[in-house]
Amino acid sequence: MAHSLSSLVSSFSLNPINNNNNPPSPTASLPVSTLLFPSSSSPKFSRNGKGASRKNRYYLAKSADQDLDTREPSSQQVSSENGAASSSAGSGNSSTSFLSILCPLLRLFSGGDPSQERNNALEVAMSSLSTLARFPWGSRSLSESLESQDMTISDPSMLIQLFEFEACPFCRRVREALTELDLSVEVYPCPKGSLRHREMVRSIGGKEQFPFLVDPNAGISLYESGDIVKYLFKRYGKGRSPSMGLLESTLFTGWMPTILRAGRGMTLWDKARQDPPPRKLELFSYENNPYSRIVREALCELELPYILQNVGAGSLRTKLLLDASGSTEVPYLIDPNTATQSGDYKKILSYLFKTYSSAFV
Repeated sequence: MAHSLSSLVSSFSLNPINNNNNPPSPTASLPVSTLLFPSSSSPKFSRNGKGASRKNRYYLAKSADQDLDTREPSSQQVSSENGAASSSAGSGNSSTSFLSILCPLLRLFSGGDPSQERNNALEVAMSSLSTLARFPWGSRSLSESLESQDMTISDPSMLIQLFEFEACPFCRRVREALTELDLSVEVYPCPKGSLRHREMVRSIGGKEQFPFLVDPNAGISLYESGDIVKYLFKRYGKGRSPSMGLLESTLFTGWMPTILRAGRGMTLWDKARQDPPPRKLELFSYENNPYSRIVREALCELELPYILQNVGAGSLRTKLLLDASGSTEVPYLIDPNTATQSGDYKKILSYLFKTYSSAFV
């Protein structure tokens, strides 16, 4: 590959992964360099920091909705970023064309600098309308119904890694599935202008398209939101299939939160610190919570990697949240780098933009 991550991972040792019980045979399989990801987390709820080794990447059959940002690489690929998009020459990607018009408009109405004081009533109102647009997906865990069928959900031994950005409707679909499956993941935000994580996606997968998922437990990586959702349900849903709503709801309702939120969580803040914190932040959230959405947007605009603890209604990990905060309300943020914990979204926003500003000393 043109870009290598070997310099980033030279300090980590290789642990081969057994690829038995992988998802259905992909349409193509290509060898890539072995990649290890460090997994850091907070003292209370962290998993052991194990790296993910990969020997193959998989490109599954295309879903009806083409994800952002590109189709399969062609022999002569032309990259162009429109919002978050790069497209192959002559591909005619309708999502890319739509973004080229939508993104400048969203930036115009986004309210400018995300660190400045906001109209909180308007922010919550628009985020609540976004929640209604995606009702009922991403609000409830399937843990209870699966348990009743003797199909309990257990966390994978290593955290799944998701590369995405908050404003992307296709990424939203994957996050909704993660909420329903009660899975915690490492999130690597990839806003437009990303300094680190977009380069990682290009190096690992060969193209800049989102969402992009790496599962170190199976040693595979996936593009395409529909394929990712199907894979997650097959591997972690104990045989349960995703609802049609999750797979087919992007065209209208999927774009509504992006439009209603005026592109929040789409572009890197120009004053964000270039260096990542030593340890990942941790956020208790569920996808369709209006207050959590506002916090996730900020984490994306600051390109801060974090561990997402999904606690939808009926989640088995609600006790973790209760032990940490004394409440079951979300969002709840834990920053192990400063020993800061907060459950007030307005205080969280202020804290994040102050602490992780390039001007902060």
